[in-house]
Amino acid sequence: MRSPILCLSVLGLGILACQTRPTPDRLTTGRWVDLSWDFSSETIYWPTAKPFTLEVVSDEVTPGGYYYAANNFSAAEHGGTHLDAPIHFAAGHHTTDQIPLDQLVGPAVVIDVSAKAAASADYRFEPADITGWEKEHGQIPAGTIVLVRTGWGSRWPDRLKYLGTNKTGPEAVPELHFPGIDPEAARLFVERKVDAVGIDTPSIDYGQSKTFDTHQTLFAANIPGFENVAHLDQVPVTGAFVIALPMKIKGGSGGPLRIVAVLPGQ
Repeated sequence: MRSPILCLSVLGLGILACQTRPTPDRLTTGRWVDLSWDFSSETIYWPTAKPFTLEVVSDEVTPGGYYYAANNFSAAEHGGTHLDAPIHFAAGHHTTDQIPLDQLVGPAVVIDVSAKAAASADYRFEPADITGWEKEHGQIPAGTIVLVRTGWGSRWPDRLKYLGTNKTGPEAVPELHFPGIDPEAARLFVERKVDAVGIDTPSIDYGQSKTFDTHQTLFAANIPGFENVAHLDQVPVTGAFVIALPMKIKGGSGGPLRIVAVLPGQ
């Protein structure tokens, strides 16, 4: 089991402050931030995936005199704020229901590359972004949840701005343009033994990827991914504690994700 310990350098003096889990005070006095987009007809899915649909079964006062609401919903596993389980690109690895809870709950860091992504929709988060962050904050400890902020969340739910195309179906895939994570950076995350990697774009691989090497690299190490993460501009570089619980689909390759962060009290 990986130990979710967060160690932060203090004032650049080489002193480390370590925290294994949020204190009860943090849970009651900290500020909670919802990092999930809601699911609706506006939710963005991969162009070839089945979108979210909600069928109203009941929305009325019944003959018995009481109000009753119920709906049916359907959607692809991968769309909106969601989890990618390792089996998505690594045969024999963790399915959605097999991912240990301690990989989905723990201290988090945010690495902000929004300025670079603003200059290029095809920007690939690189190892230098990790090592540059570490020069200021210390090496990312094992057991950390890493969240990559590209600024793409500000484009939600505009499909053209977010995906690079309004098309759907296979013909849309060549027109996808959004930032992602370079496979070399993914390899460095594996070396750091992080618990999970999230990003505020449709995919941990950039839009023009053909072979999804970042998915393959992380998932071969049983490191799950979080995609379409919301509101990363509200999460500090260090100090947040993340809870990322997907719909528990037995044998699933992913699923809708409710991810939240609790921040230190103000």
